[in-house]
Amino acid sequence: MSGTRTYSLQARQLLAASLGLVAFLGLTGYALDRAFVEAADSTMRQRLQNYAWAYLRSTELSRNGKIIAPETPPDARLARVGSGLYAAILADDDRWQSESALGRDLPLDDVLRPGEERYEGPIDTPTGAIYRQSMGMAWEVSDIKDVNVTVHVAESSAALDKQVAAFRRTLWVYLGAAGGLLLALQIGLLRWSLSPLRKLVADMVQVTLARKERLDGRYPQELDVLTGSLNELIEVGRDQITRTRNVLGDLAHSLKTPLAVVRSELDSEHDSQTVRTAVEEQVARMNQIVAYQLSRAAATGHQTFAAPVPIAACAEEIVQSLEKVYASKNILCEFEIDDAANFYGERGDLMELLGNLLENAFKWAKHRVLLTVSIHTSAPQRRAGLLIKVEDDGPGIAPENVERLLQRGVRGDERVHGHGIGLAIVLDLIHAYRGQLEVERSNDLGGACFVVRFNPAV
Repeated sequence: MSGTRTYSLQARQLLAASLGLVAFLGLTGYALDRAFVEAADSTMRQRLQNYAWAYLRSTELSRNGKIIAPETPPDARLARVGSGLYAAILADDDRWQSESALGRDLPLDDVLRPGEERYEGPIDTPTGAIYRQSMGMAWEVSDIKDVNVTVHVAESSAALDKQVAAFRRTLWVYLGAAGGLLLALQIGLLRWSLSPLRKLVADMVQVTLARKERLDGRYPQELDVLTGSLNELIEVGRDQITRTRNVLGDLAHSLKTPLAVVRSELDSEHDSQTVRTAVEEQVARMNQIVAYQLSRAAATGHQTFAAPVPIAACAEEIVQSLEKVYASKNILCEFEIDDAANFYGERGDLMELLGNLLENAFKWAKHRVLLTVSIHTSAPQRRAGLLIKVEDDGPGIAPENVERLLQRGVRGDERVHGHGIGLAIVLDLIHAYRGQLEVERSNDLGGACFVVRFNPAV
């Protein structure tokens, strides 16, 4: 649709890379953040646990169960009011708390069973969120009495929150800087990696403007098939234009003489029957010329993306017609055609090629004609090549006469009916499809052997 926006390859790649980069950095940042928070929380728990064990080691109970706390706390903050670090010890009949907890409404009154241990946080309190480590134990004060003792150590979450906030600021600043650097690097890499495509487009513009004849730059290996196909398309288009121009010129030149003769006869004072006979002869001549030139113009030539045309069916159709024309000679035509053999081009060109070769063989053969078609491939990424052989048991062609017989209008024997253009048309078709023609002596039948080779193509 006209309203749909089409993005360039570079924009698409950059958008995809940016989304991937954002997702990667986001997940990385989240993972690092969670790891730091968990590590900080684990450090907090370990520190509070050490404080609790320190109180358990240094605290004493009197025989009547009174708590005797140590004079020196494990951390100086426990002796400073409002420091954010608090401790409390509970016994059956007594309770002690650190100086830092004075005047604070803190949840330090839970009693734990002996051997029970808890770590909780953050816990909301009127003085702010705290983390609390609690440990319970049985304290033996006499041979017959044990006292349940619970130690609570708590710390404000402010310090942990401050550490996490500082880490997050640093983390996202560095990740943002890394993302910007990677994005700039990605843009540079994209421009470098897509530069061959930009060069290809620029070269195509030069070809379109007729400033260059073909794509002759150096391109990466991945573009070899593409540039090769484009060059072939350029050459095929140029060949078609040249061939069309030549055919039109040849047609105009060939018709000029018969038309001049007709005009001359019409202007002459000959009787009507003589003029009629002359005109009919020239009209017949012009029909031959037009048919010949049209057969040349129909040769579309090599096509990179042509659909395959099965050969066996075309050959069968041609031979059926030739057997009727040459029924009096009772010729046996044999096929040896590879099932995978295909002709990549116009079906009309294949019919013209096989028709002229087989008609020539039928014309000169005594009793036998052999058509052999096989394929050959030079590389896995290339289209299979084609080998066509047409052999007969006739007199054959002397090597010194081959070049002459392939010329237009030359016949092997003037007594044999024909115009001498069939093999010339074959040669034009083969050249149009960039093939090769060889004329040999048939090893099996003894007559002429026409060998047509079409090389593997992209």
